[in-house]
Amino acid sequence: MAAVRNGSGEEILLQGFHWNSSRNQTPWYSVLAQQAKTIGDDGFTLIWMPPPWTDSSQWNTPTAAGGGEGYFWNSFDKNGRYGSDQQLKQAVLALNSAGVKVVYDVVPNHMSDKAVYSMFPRGTNEWRQDCIQCDEGDPFMDGAADLNTANPTVLDAFQKEFTNLRDNYGAQGLRFDFVRGYAPQTVDRWMNVFGNQQFCVGENWKGPNEYPQGDWRRSASWQDALKDWSDRSHCTVFDFALKERMQNGSLAEWRHGLNGNPDPAWRAIAVTFVDNHDTGYSPGAYGGQHHWALPDPLVNLAYAYILSSPGTPTVYWPHMYDWQRDQLIRQLIKLRKGAGIRADSPIRFNTAYSGLVATTSGVSGTLVIALKSDLQQLPQGMGTPTLSWDNGDIRIWNTSVEPAATKVNVHCDNANPQPGERVYAVGSSLEFGAWDPQHAVSLTLNNNRWSTTVEVPGQQKLEWKCIVRGQAPTAVYWQAGANNAFTSGAVTDTVGRF
Repeated sequence: MAAVRNGSGEEILLQGFHWNSSRNQTPWYSVLAQQAKTIGDDGFTLIWMPPPWTDSSQWNTPTAAGGGEGYFWNSFDKNGRYGSDQQLKQAVLALNSAGVKVVYDVVPNHMSDKAVYSMFPRGTNEWRQDCIQCDEGDPFMDGAADLNTANPTVLDAFQKEFTNLRDNYGAQGLRFDFVRGYAPQTVDRWMNVFGNQQFCVGENWKGPNEYPQGDWRRSASWQDALKDWSDRSHCTVFDFALKERMQNGSLAEWRHGLNGNPDPAWRAIAVTFVDNHDTGYSPGAYGGQHHWALPDPLVNLAYAYILSSPGTPTVYWPHMYDWQRDQLIRQLIKLRKGAGIRADSPIRFNTAYSGLVATTSGVSGTLVIALKSDLQQLPQGMGTPTLSWDNGDIRIWNTSVEPAATKVNVHCDNANPQPGERVYAVGSSLEFGAWDPQHAVSLTLNNNRWSTTVEVPGQQKLEWKCIVRGQAPTAVYWQAGANNAFTSGAVTDTVGRF
């Protein structure tokens, strides 16, 4: 069994619907069939389909409306508000012919409790209401529509249906809805039958403060809880750690998503996204649900980041095909594929610059990304950006393949900074500030020696000098004489002296 079922590791996922797609004038499956070739040509390898099961629910509030989306389904019948069984099969055939693999949204935790007692009868511990202690996780809403997935009858029913989706409806992956409500080990059991080489992703949208007192995850990070779920399900997981930082943090803090983790095993499980049918706006009535929508000025920046960094990126249908962000997204996908960026690709962040500056190393190229950054002075050879967007707020350079990054200990001796001054190292690579004193690497005093550790590309001849400057880099005192030089990977320490 794979450590994590993330497909080829080079997947690009399109969410193939939004909240109001089930109310589209043309049956949605027909829209997908008509759009299939474009979806494939645009570079998507996977499409996340809506729940395929019949849903006859209907509800309205003063600010929202819903029903028929598949999240209150009542049978495994495939004739629903997205279209007919036959239209679904036609859409899948068209998508597969375009080179796009189908991932179904499946909803094992909850369904319409009003319509399906004949399928899962009351009184036999198949519903949370009948056996709360039997249930594997959080209740869905009040628990009335919550199935006990650990019940053998329920477990087996879903296992057979997932196999049916695979064998008769072209499923090559599953997106598990509301995985707070059932155990990750249950997902793993289903996937062992469905196929260990297939793709799976879980929606574990639950902040640390939502876990009960005494649960270790209550005092853990978003990343920790997501990784725990993935480790036990062996599936990928939506990167809500990144989504939370996109909503609440600065651009520089986007590096704290799962996809920016220093450990490649953590990056490999991250399915990154900007918005989806729950969090974002949708075309149509009430603008959809928009429970946690990213502010519009950040959307392009977010796509630039997720499509040029590790993880499995997800594009939301309205952003691509309704709201004219397609030109940017197509260019980003082309850059990603050209550089061979994978889910577990290495990424380095340079926090000396404003905004977000990162370098992602692919198997066939390297992407250097600058978002709303003061990165101006560039190392020799970088030239002009391959992509520049939104008046330069988004800039990406496509460079040659980098050898694996390595760390070097940088030391400055005989420095004598005055009050209000610090010691820095500045040099030829981006990591050393590209000879720009404003973005030099800050050193720390330890035993009369100023030092730090810098991660740089391997097998490169680099030059640098010690400098002393104040907080504002207007007055700079440079180390005299020739530049200090070293070859990355060949040495562990490099020393400069005033």
